[in-house]
Amino acid sequence: MAATVAQGAPGIPARWTSSAKSGVGTALSEASRIWFTISHGIVNEIYYPRLDKACTRDMGLIVTGAAGTFSEEKRDAVHAVAPFQDGVPGYRLTNTATDGSYRIEKRIVTDPKRPVLLQEIAFTALKGRPADYRVYALLAPHLVNAGMGNTAWVGEHHGRPVLFASGRGTCLALASSLPWGACSAGYVGFSDGWQQLQHGGALDPACQRAEDGNVALTGEIGFSAGNGTALLALGFGSSPEEAAEMASASLEQGFDAAARTYVENWREWQAGLLKLDRQSVTGLNTYRASTAVLASHLSVARPGAAVASLSIPWGFNKGDDDLGGYHLIWPRDLVETAGGFLAAGDGSQALQILTYLRSIQQPDGHWPQNAWSDGTAYWPGIQMDECAFPLLLADALRRTGHLPHAKLAEFLPMIESAAAYVVRNGPVTGEDRWEEDAGYSPFTLAVEIAALLAAADMLDIMGKTEPANYLRETADCWNDQIERWTYVAGTPLCAELGVNGYYVRIAPPDASDAASPKDGYVPIKNRPPTDTDRPAEAIISPDALALVRFGLRAADDPRILDTLKVIDARLRRDLPQGPLWYRYSGDGYGEHEDGSPFDGTGLGRAWPLLAGERAHYELAAGHRDRAESLLATLEASAGVGGLLPEQVWDGPDLPQRELRLGAPSGSAMPLVWAHAEHIKLVRSLRDGAVFDLPPQGVERYIKARTTSPRRIWRFNNKIRAIPAGKMLRVELAAKGVVHWSSDKWLTVRDDRTAENAFGVHLVDLPVDRLPQGSTIVFTFFWPDTGRWEKVDFTVGVDAQS
Repeated sequence: MAATVAQGAPGIPARWTSSAKSGVGTALSEASRIWFTISHGIVNEIYYPRLDKACTRDMGLIVTGAAGTFSEEKRDAVHAVAPFQDGVPGYRLTNTATDGSYRIEKRIVTDPKRPVLLQEIAFTALKGRPADYRVYALLAPHLVNAGMGNTAWVGEHHGRPVLFASGRGTCLALASSLPWGACSAGYVGFSDGWQQLQHGGALDPACQRAEDGNVALTGEIGFSAGNGTALLALGFGSSPEEAAEMASASLEQGFDAAARTYVENWREWQAGLLKLDRQSVTGLNTYRASTAVLASHLSVARPGAAVASLSIPWGFNKGDDDLGGYHLIWPRDLVETAGGFLAAGDGSQALQILTYLRSIQQPDGHWPQNAWSDGTAYWPGIQMDECAFPLLLADALRRTGHLPHAKLAEFLPMIESAAAYVVRNGPVTGEDRWEEDAGYSPFTLAVEIAALLAAADMLDIMGKTEPANYLRETADCWNDQIERWTYVAGTPLCAELGVNGYYVRIAPPDASDAASPKDGYVPIKNRPPTDTDRPAEAIISPDALALVRFGLRAADDPRILDTLKVIDARLRRDLPQGPLWYRYSGDGYGEHEDGSPFDGTGLGRAWPLLAGERAHYELAAGHRDRAESLLATLEASAGVGGLLPEQVWDGPDLPQRELRLGAPSGSAMPLVWAHAEHIKLVRSLRDGAVFDLPPQGVERYIKARTTSPRRIWRFNNKIRAIPAGKMLRVELAAKGVVHWSSDKWLTVRDDRTAENAFGVHLVDLPVDRLPQGSTIVFTFFWPDTGRWEKVDFTVGVDAQS
């Protein structure tokens, strides 16, 4: 091995870093193509050339003193962070050593003209002389979502020392305006600069290259008594030369010129939004902070794409096996993000999101559970709310004037395809909105039904009356059965809390061994294998409030009011900032009781997002004061820098794990969905009405009290009973003849199906006059293949509604 190659290959297993971000940012510029995050006073993940490709773990400073002291600013300093201006995600960081020996001040932006992160760093000795200290930049490359398999080296560009790294076809180059002193490239945990300075007090000049491993770069910044400010430029490119050229060009331009354009771009965008500004007790403009979070998560390469979060939950405990983190596209989160833009007055961005969603819609009409920004699916699940949400977005844009008739016509194929998928595959979902269980979810049902009504209105506008009527018929049928599927009464919990009944979190799909879905068992994810299944009636969730949010049930419906009592009795947690709620009883997605990170099991913690959803319910119920109080609670749940976390810690303070009661936990931060909910809540309170409430369900089910004259049987939803007085609609995927009887085959009828505009073959069986207790038995003949189904199916007639 050559003397210039570091020892210890390939280094310790790679890990990401804390998800407790205090800032996220990007230049609103197509030329920049990088996104950055900060926490603990330093830069964390930097994404290039797409916002779903993390290329660094972190970059911070190490300070050594004349007496052999070793200080790492992210661990051994007190951190303060402030944005340049309201709604401008350029940051001023101040890190003061806990022993009072030094202060580091940073200004951080990305260069709007090129893919370069700029840090202007000022070092001040608070004890002793500047010459007593040496300051080193420590950079951990994790090129293209992986910490292993990187190569780092100390090189030159145009005669000046530059620190380089490459991996998976992408390169970075770190350059300094002040001359680099000693530099090294090593393997993390063995020969990296941290190890060298901690144990030897100096960098090893023999460590000039580290290949194919978990690597780190370290360089001494040439501070002197006469020059205590340096500009570091971290450039990216497809080759080392390109990355170094980008960094050098930014250094030559200087920080102020880049920062000026950076700020101007953000101020111009913010100026076009509605003025809904709110000042927190710390002086932060929370509304502008939320709008900046939304815009900072937008793609440049694929306009309209926005990831769920530029973070990896419990990243310090995760390695290369978690490629996606939360920097993926979830269609549900993306529609919520679009709603935030729309509420803030940026309808054009919301329309761009709808355009992007159209581009990644699958041929059969559904959207992937989540995907990379180029549309490539990541997880394989299908969530029916995600297949329906884009329909609600399209209709919201139509109702706000951003999708006029001509534009609506362009999106008609997307709308028809999505509506067809929902009606063919709902109402049961393969996974609920928490990515876990299959069955009948009140939240998913509310989204599906509201989306079908919205799609029907849009089809009517386009002159497609018959398909529109079919969508409404299906929506009516599903809406009628929400309580049969998800509402329980007479349970032990009802007796304990003095309520008549309540909506459950989710009921499993119909099974022959259960009288109804809500009598079945639900396997709770993220729990030990021996402690999973729970009766559906024992699992409570705030998800039922979606029935009000999407206009299917009135806020004062007695069933909703009883459910609220159960939710608050089981899921509410009063914290220093106010009340927050858990996702559902028995949730395992969160830290363990001792604060150790989620590792596939744990205990679910309180979600600030759910305070926003509850506030919207309170506003719908006419309780404006409660909604305003919950808005304050939501805002007070933010971490340093005003970013909203996915979850907050609900246990005693654990300083050693950086967990404090009511403060962000180790889950994702920021959660873009939560910031979108915050913006919508601010807008809703200004308007005095829930901003994103679809009007169709309110008109049809709350005001007109529309019910359905039928029930629907399908192979993917084999109902076992219908109420007396209802017709039975049979829906098939292919042309068929329904061979049926209502008197044990004494008499028989054959009814042919007819195909509708969505490719559904259906027929209504006139069984609405059969008395309670009757049984309908049927099978199928398939004309296209000339065969019989050879299985009899039965549906009973009972009094259940």
